[in-house]
Amino acid sequence: MRPIKIISDSTADLPKELIEKYDIEVLPLSVTLGENTFRDGLEICPQDIFKFYEETKTLPKTSAVSVLEYTEAFTSWVEKGYDVVHFTISSTMSACFQNATIAAVETGHVWTINSENLSTGIGLLVVLAAELAAKGESAEIIFKHIEEAKKRVDASFILNQLEFLHKGGRCSGVAALGANLLKLKPCIEVAEGKMKVGKKYRGAYEKCALEYVRDRLSGNDNIETDIIFLTWTGIDSKLLKEIEKEIKKCHKFHTIIVNEAGSTISGHCGPGTFGVLYFRKENI
Repeated sequence: MRPIKIISDSTADLPKELIEKYDIEVLPLSVTLGENTFRDGLEICPQDIFKFYEETKTLPKTSAVSVLEYTEAFTSWVEKGYDVVHFTISSTMSACFQNATIAAVETGHVWTINSENLSTGIGLLVVLAAELAAKGESAEIIFKHIEEAKKRVDASFILNQLEFLHKGGRCSGVAALGANLLKLKPCIEVAEGKMKVGKKYRGAYEKCALEYVRDRLSGNDNIETDIIFLTWTGIDSKLLKEIEKEIKKCHKFHTIIVNEAGSTISGHCGPGTFGVLYFRKENI
């Protein structure tokens, strides 16, 4: 049986430690600020994006990994005798899956997975695939397992401001909230590959943040407690510690990974955003 190489696009927002632990290859999307284009995770950070927006009131533009880039990456591993399992952000949010599929057909020995998710909602699946590969499972078995597991990913996040997501147009429900006129802090949920508005919080962000964590986790028995991601962008360290404490009050997770979102995700969500992302025991 051929060895397995796990590859993901950069929107999985995996921390460096996990990338190195599982030897995952990450293919960066492109982020354009004005006339300059940078590779996500390599040449730009979220703070660059937020500073650019403050100065210009212009949102960044993001571009999918190209067919050529996918083909080159896949070919390099297939020629070494590997089967490739590759993860992309939801096909409704980017052309990455479409491009990766074209490259996979040309290359062969590549299984492309439309995560139907974003950020560490993808990351959960990538780590699971890497663990299955380490146990010696074939690419076909990993693909089938992930297609089932992706239905159990619970991905959501809460916004401190609506401007980035509103102007980016990737969540139509945000427009109906009337920007910040009502001082809302909405929870955005990912379902069937798309973003939708969930519960709407009001009041100070710190209070809303902890209430959001309790709503997602407290008294919820349909949670796998092996791993949970606390993924954030533009959150101060003091609040992050309070959020992590609240997570621990709600459930005893074996591993809590606190990590900053990459530039692609941050550029669409804006500062003051965080989410808790985990597997449900059952698909609901």
